[in-house]
Amino acid sequence: MDTAQRGMGLDWPRALELIKRTKSAFPKAVVANGCGTDNVDPFEVRTLDDVTAAYLDQIEAIQSVGGRIILMASRVLARVAQGPEDYARVYGEVLRACDEPVILHWLGEMFDPALAGYWGTPDFPSALDTVLDIIKDNISKVDGIKISLLDAQKEIEMRRQLPPPVRMYTGDDFNYPELIAGDDAGFSHALLGIFDPLSVHAANAMHKLTTGDRAGFRAVLDPTVPLARHIFRPPTQYYKTGVVFLAWLNGYQTHFTMIGGAESMRSLPYFIDCFKLADSCGALARPDLAVERMQSLLRLYGV
Repeated sequence: MDTAQRGMGLDWPRALELIKRTKSAFPKAVVANGCGTDNVDPFEVRTLDDVTAAYLDQIEAIQSVGGRIILMASRVLARVAQGPEDYARVYGEVLRACDEPVILHWLGEMFDPALAGYWGTPDFPSALDTVLDIIKDNISKVDGIKISLLDAQKEIEMRRQLPPPVRMYTGDDFNYPELIAGDDAGFSHALLGIFDPLSVHAANAMHKLTTGDRAGFRAVLDPTVPLARHIFRPPTQYYKTGVVFLAWLNGYQTHFTMIGGAESMRSLPYFIDCFKLADSCGALARPDLAVERMQSLLRLYGV
């Protein structure tokens, strides 16, 4: 997410220190870090070289402390690029600087309107051709790609065209059970925002899937889909409001206040339905606390 959207500067020293501490505490863990272009003022970025330099600064910082890279979509690249060839140029230069294979991220405009027409076109088949060409031209540098378009068929279409051994990581918070379970032609790995409030469900479901119990996997995750679709409903870019709301209800944080006042980006009926759907699928870890906090929110609204 770009600095302008967060409304705050990127605290790189603190972020790098956290990476170091995590690597020290869990030496065998793979620590992956989002790498984008939010370290520069978007209004000062005018050329492809400016975009590339912004990416390279973050790559150097992350790799200097042993982190692995998830290469995020760039708002400034979407603004500066004139066509698919510009994406190929920037991604080619950036990927050559990566020490280890990275995960690319194709983030749809429903998550960030500033990314409309990413890969140089609003036409999905043409965009798909462009990103597949970039992957094939840099295959030794690409571990996989996360696609967040909230469209199962588009993800499956791309998944079936990925060259081995490139992986598909689903970012589809609407259709994740079927995409992770997969079909005879393949499956998607999970890299999902909705698994934050559904961590217990996800762990249980994944255990069942690894033992071959696909029906048990679906039985755990399918009931969570209505909650996920509600949290990520349009305008989807405000999904974090629902995620943080559930974290507060479950006692994982002491307040429901977000950067830039994002807690106000959803209406009271949204929060009421979120509470009900979380309860119905067992996503309230501490029901008594959740009820108490929901009541306090209702009183705040005069209910």
